[in-house]
Amino acid sequence: MMAGFKSIEKKKIFSLASTQIVATNNLNVSLTPEEANETACSNLYDSLQLAVAGLSKEAFRYAWFGFQQAGFSKPILAIADFSQSSRHKRLYVIDFLNKKVLLNTYVAHGRNSGQEYASKFSNANSSYQSSLGFYKALGTYHGKHGLSLRLQGLEKNINDQAFERAIVMHGADYVSEDFIRQTGRLGRSLGCPAVSQAEHQQLIKLLRNGAGLFLYYPDANYLSKSKILHQAVAAVQRVVPSNS
Repeated sequence: MMAGFKSIEKKKIFSLASTQIVATNNLNVSLTPEEANETACSNLYDSLQLAVAGLSKEAFRYAWFGFQQAGFSKPILAIADFSQSSRHKRLYVIDFLNKKVLLNTYVAHGRNSGQEYASKFSNANSSYQSSLGFYKALGTYHGKHGLSLRLQGLEKNINDQAFERAIVMHGADYVSEDFIRQTGRLGRSLGCPAVSQAEHQQLIKLLRNGAGLFLYYPDANYLSKSKILHQAVAAVQRVVPSNS
């Protein structure tokens, strides 16, 4: 396990949120750390205009809280929102330290996870389905898909078979707007989060050696079993209506 990024950088992201919020609102109140963190999350979501870009607030909350638990060595997280159609740019690469969206682009899901939409997920070898949850981006190599990024699944019995399944990030011809025009959706992988040939090198260079990847879908089974999201689930359920 690589060491987390410098504590001083973590403080820039997460600490003193309560003080900043109180000063901004000119209120003489004291927020709990949980309330301050929740408010910081909401403020960042709004400032990055992620709703306009199509990322749900619920997905971002899970990503935000999970990012704090996972111990990545870079302050960058790529969020693949598989609740969206593959016709949409549903991959969001966010720099939490500098509060920027670095890239918003297409990403494919596994062929047995669904057609236009992904709805089935598996950790099993030869399932050809995507696996939900948090991954750490490791090193790169050149294989049959060219430059590719090794991924370490961080969640036991959820995505920890990534190595055995050869789940990596790579470029693919079927991830393109031309393919969408021809078929009505992106093509699908054998389980890998495949991205476009035009952007795969840029994306892999952003993530390699310590950034995070979060494959999201509002799957009750995953949300109940993820240890990384154990605290995040409780936080989200406090603020997201049950019928949302």
